[in-house]
Amino acid sequence: MGRSSEVTSVSSLNLDRYLGLWYEIGRLPLRWEHPESTDITANYTREDDGSLRVDNRCIDENGKPSRAIGRATPVDDHPGRLQVSFLPELLRWIPFTKGDYWVLKIDDAYSVALVGTPDRRNLWLLAREPSIDPATQEAYLAEATRQGFDLGQWITPKQSGARVTDDQLNR
Repeated sequence: MGRSSEVTSVSSLNLDRYLGLWYEIGRLPLRWEHPESTDITANYTREDDGSLRVDNRCIDENGKPSRAIGRATPVDDHPGRLQVSFLPELLRWIPFTKGDYWVLKIDDAYSVALVGTPDRRNLWLLAREPSIDPATQEAYLAEATRQGFDLGQWITPKQSGARVTDDQLNR
């Protein structure tokens, strides 16, 4: 594993093209997301202040719809880097409560993205469709390995193509 190099984000990212729905194709383990969660999506929309609203949804390990709302803000002078917080709106002012969200690789069509953190603890492979071809996945995971990520505990959630709806969340 090539840990000698630093984790690097893309040098250019058009946030307006990044907006919209992404399906989670795979990830490293997360404290707040059970390995058995399915149909995981993230929807990014622009807020009036220039930040991004992050609406994460899934079916949790108990078969129940789940949602987390966050806010992402671009990092000055680093187009491929964002700071994200999922704390309640009133608590987001507290220092050191935002996490790094770096786009490490994205295709020209903005249809597949590799996102990680500089400490190499978090990594996601996202796509505009619920599945991607194996060769594309292999190329993106090879980039993660090149940047020093350990993929030994990689999780590939089930994606049926279904999305958690507002109606499901409100039941």
